Amino acid sequence: MSRNSELFDRACRAIPGGVNSPVRAFRSVGGTPRFIERAQGPYMWDAEGTRYIDYIGSWGPAILGHADPEVVRAVQDAAVDGLSFGAPTEAEIEIAEAIIARIPSIEQVRLVSSGTEATMSAIRLARGYTGRTKIIKFEGCYHGHADSLLVKAGSGMLTFGNPTSAGVPAEFVQHTIVVDYNRLDAVEAAFREFPKDIACIIVEPIAGNMNMVRPAPGFLEGLRSLCTQNGAVLIFDEVMTGLRVGPQGMQGLCGVIPDITTLAKIIGGGMPVGAFGGRTDIMQEIAPIGPVYQAGTLSGNPVAVAAGRVTLRRLAEPGFYEALGRHTGALITGLVERARAHGIALSGDHEGGMFGLYFRDTVPTSLAEVSACDTDLFARFFHGMLNAGVHFAPSAFEAGFVSATHDDAVIQATLDAAEHVFSEL
Repeated sequence: MSRNSELFDRACRAIPGGVNSPVRAFRSVGGTPRFIERAQGPYMWDAEGTRYIDYIGSWGPAILGHADPEVVRAVQDAAVDGLSFGAPTEAEIEIAEAIIARIPSIEQVRLVSSGTEATMSAIRLARGYTGRTKIIKFEGCYHGHADSLLVKAGSGMLTFGNPTSAGVPAEFVQHTIVVDYNRLDAVEAAFREFPKDIACIIVEPIAGNMNMVRPAPGFLEGLRSLCTQNGAVLIFDEVMTGLRVGPQGMQGLCGVIPDITTLAKIIGGGMPVGAFGGRTDIMQEIAPIGPVYQAGTLSGNPVAVAAGRVTLRRLAEPGFYEALGRHTGALITGLVERARAHGIALSGDHEGGMFGLYFRDTVPTSLAEVSACDTDLFARFFHGMLNAGVHFAPSAFEAGFVSATHDDAVIQATLDAAEHVFSEL
């Protein structure tokens, strides 16, 4: 038995499913997860010493590459002074100021410890600010595992969510309206039916949890207009896209300014950090100065903040995003060209350091179209690449990520491996 298999068997005896986050279990592609012992730059090494080119990037935050020396030094220096204080620090102010300087919609920001905590708190804030109860989310968009967000749409264009997780009572999601991504007409219908009840819309401005799906032209602009007209709050969940697709997140690229933005992943440089922020009049509703309660013992953790401060500074260096986008584009273009040369239907999309690969002829625009991709073929591609030393996300419904350390040589090595894999699919 391989070392990875031994570890997985051992993990399954101690941890439900053998993993601490479901997608890591390889259930959608089959096989045994690789247990990672270390990572550096664009590479990871598993428990058997096998090296992989990594396109997971800790699901987004490793934008500088794994174990960036400057980030590691900042973490080490901060740890010497204490791991957690439960009291304010100057470093918290500095990272808050850096976030405000970069994200157009944020005038004030509250640090938390995860993306789930950020989105959960943002929705509570929107409800408290508006005095309303209902929220709109989009099928295929994932905003963490808070109860009111673990929902799936029904069969109609406009539906109330049904719980998609055991342990979530139907009453908890009765105020969650679920519509298809990129269906502005469905959002309009929701506001016609509940003109004074909708507190907010929460949306991934580029969806990343049904693979990567872009907003249709006018979709985000339409959401902004509908929220403004109806007194609702527009929340951009930029946990995945924030500072990943561009220096101001997706809102900087599209020019649509939400009322609240949620962030995580990159702002912690790989450490557990999240944040939500927005207009001052909305943020003033948060405790201790407002009636909307939110708290966290480890919020603004000094070690995590140290990693985030270095990362944000490095992302501001001239040419960073241009180089990142060039390498991501070369990867996706090269993969699609090689697949099609072997008669394989593959399409791809990318923005900044984020990308999607789809085993279908055209780039999808909805969860239904993503679901029509050839998932069996993806699983064969995934394992072929894994055996060739390239580790993509173990699911056809996850976006991928490129770091600043994925240089021309790393991209070419990936494409060389893919050429061989495609020839055998």
